[in-house]
Amino acid sequence: MPSGVVLLSDRWQARRPLTEVVEAAVAGGVRWVVLREKDLSRAERAALAAELRAILADVDGRLIVAGPDPLDGDAVHLPAAGPYPPPAAGLVGRSCHDATELDRLTTEDYVTLSPVFPTRTKPGYGPPLHAAGLRELITTSPVPVLALGGIETPAQVRECVAAGAAGVAVLGALMRAHDPTELAAALIGAAGRADHGRPQTPTATKEDNE
Repeated sequence: MPSGVVLLSDRWQARRPLTEVVEAAVAGGVRWVVLREKDLSRAERAALAAELRAILADVDGRLIVAGPDPLDGDAVHLPAAGPYPPPAAGLVGRSCHDATELDRLTTEDYVTLSPVFPTRTKPGYGPPLHAAGLRELITTSPVPVLALGGIETPAQVRECVAAGAAGVAVLGALMRAHDPTELAAALIGAAGRADHGRPQTPTATKEDNE
């Protein structure tokens, strides 16, 4: 299940070629990558997915593909709008933003909740949940939660994990980083320290919330 720091791709924001950014983040400890790049053709995305899987294979990492097409893999991340029910896949995530969207979940394995903080990637998107809103939604989620949106610093990672998140999903900060390896290591270290120190609370089930 995705945890720690999950990297979301955006080659338009990347300081280097996307594969180089991913390689650098993996060197810093990232083991989960979500391939977006939805403006590419299927053939182009599939070729890129194969390149990224090769990078991740060296560290037993895993690629998740945004959208219902897994691009010859077995892990997808779906938008809040659909499809419902989710397609059959080895791992299925979904983007959520509020309690109504969480309540629609059926067989998904995990969700992202966003935006947690104001984000430069999507300025004006929100309003941001902040730690308190994130914590409240996590208590109602039937599956593990990744915090997403505006996460750029170790302090923000610690806030999210302390609120109950299984990890954080990071896009802009790692794509734009001068040194993705250094930043990834710092964020992952913060996630690990915060997780070690937080009390263990059970995740809600859908039955608990009905």
